[in-house]
Amino acid sequence: MIFAILLMDRPGTADLRIQVRPEHRAYLAKLSDRMAFAGPLTSEDGQTTVGSLLAMDFPSRADLDAWLQDEPFTKAGVYEKPIIHVFNNKWAQKAGFPPVE
Repeated sequence: MIFAILLMDRPGTADLRIQVRPEHRAYLAKLSDRMAFAGPLTSEDGQTTVGSLLAMDFPSRADLDAWLQDEPFTKAGVYEKPIIHVFNNKWAQKAGFPPVE
């Protein structure tokens, strides 16, 4: 089941996000085969990170919750309360954006 996961940063956690980012990326990489997409959300300047958006496949919401509980940004206190919904893709993707490092 694909879940859309919206994770907004707590105010004042920009430096903490930078510090924990390598651990966060390594944790995500372990489930890269389950990932439809993932990346940071930014303010309108395109530079200031305000959160993350992920679409990932998990067998159940309980499996997602267990994974998210151990996610490094979650454990470090970067994220506020997540917003999570099941996502049903009803539109064939014709365009996309390549990942940017």
